[in-house]
Amino acid sequence: MTRDRVANPLDDTTRTAPAPEAPVVADGQTPAACLVVLSGSSVGEMYRLDKDRVVLGRGDKVDLRLIDDGISREHALILREGDQFWLEDLSSTNGTYCNGERVQRHALAEGDKILLGSTTILKFSYQDRLDEMFQRQMSESALRDGLTRAFNKRYFTERIDSEFQYANRHRTPLSLIFIDIDHFKRINDAHGHQAGDHVLTQLAMLLMSMLGEEEVLARYGGEEFAIVARGSESEAAAALSERMRAAVAAHPFAHDGATIPVTVSVGVASAPAPGLRVAADLVARADETMYTAKRTGRNRVCVAAAPPPK
Repeated sequence: MTRDRVANPLDDTTRTAPAPEAPVVADGQTPAACLVVLSGSSVGEMYRLDKDRVVLGRGDKVDLRLIDDGISREHALILREGDQFWLEDLSSTNGTYCNGERVQRHALAEGDKILLGSTTILKFSYQDRLDEMFQRQMSESALRDGLTRAFNKRYFTERIDSEFQYANRHRTPLSLIFIDIDHFKRINDAHGHQAGDHVLTQLAMLLMSMLGEEEVLARYGGEEFAIVARGSESEAAAALSERMRAAVAAHPFAHDGATIPVTVSVGVASAPAPGLRVAADLVARADETMYTAKRTGRNRVCVAAAPPPK
C-alpha cells in the first residue's frame, strides 16, 4: 500500500496494515460502520455505510454528496470487502488523505480521519444503536433550531456560502427565498408568546413538507426563514414561493381554540447574476426583496430583478 505524506507528496513509504476487525458489542451484534463529519458544511452529521460501495464527492450522482469546492465530483470510494472497509481515491484533483497522509487505497480502522477537499474532514467509526442515537442527537442540536427543527442560522451561513461558490464556479442556478411572517408581533400581543411559538413551529412544518431534496429550510432569525434552492432558476423559485405563500394563507393555524390568521411576505433572489460576487450579496438581495414585499402590501411574493450589466 503506497501512501504520500502531506508534507512531501513525493516521499512514498510502503506499509502493509493488517485488516482490522469490526468491534463486537456484548450482545453479539456488530455495530454499524459510519462516517461522521468533523469539519465542513455538514459538520456533525453522520452517514451509515450500509452499501458495499459508497462514492463520495460533490457531484449530483454520488452516494454521499459533500459540499466543498475542493472536492471532485467523484472523489473517493468506500468499499466493503467482508468485514473490512477500504478507502480508495478516484483520481481526484486534490487527493484523498487519511490521518494526514495521501492515500490511493487504505484499510480503514476505528477512528481514522479522512480529509477531502479544503475543509471536509470525516471520521470513520463503528457505532452501535446507542452511539448512533447519541450522535444523531448531537448533530440535531448543532444544526437544528430548537423550536422549529428547521436548520439554524449557523448551518444556513455555511450552506449558502458553499452553494454560492459551487453555483458561481459551475454556472449552475441557485435561488434563495426569504420568508417573513406578517405582523408577527400582533400575533404575540393578541394570543401570547406560546401561540407565537406554535405558529412558528407549524409554519416550519408546512414549509418543509413542500420542499424537494435539493431545497433546505433554515430559521434565519425571529419570524424569518430562508430556503436555499440548489439548481432552481428564478422562475421555478418564484413558483414555489407562490405555492408556499398560498398554502400558508389557507392553513388553519389554531392555538387553545383560537384561529390565528397567518400570511407571509416572500422575497426571491437568484444567482449567478450581475453584482453578486459573494454569498452575502445574494443574502442581502433576497432580504431586500422580501422587505419590498412587506412595503408593497404584504402577503405577496417579490422577485429580485437582476441589475443590467455595467
